[in-house]
Amino acid sequence: MAGSVDETISPELLDILACPRCRAAVGLVKKPTGRQGLACSQCNVVYPVEDGIPVMLIHEAIPREMWDARV
Repeated sequence: MAGSVDETISPELLDILACPRCRAAVGLVKKPTGRQGLACSQCNVVYPVEDGIPVMLIHEAIPREMWDARV
């Protein structure tokens, strides 16, 4: 199931991933519902994680304000 709490991003993968827009490091963010994303603090966007796979496409990025407002 998409966004399941059991699906996690490994620390090793997080160490090598970068924002495709600005190349800054990204950090894992989680919602109480279990949905996950990778947040770029420099661009202020979140890249969704779908079925345990980060979707690191610029056109799929969600503005942080919208991410925080979504359930």
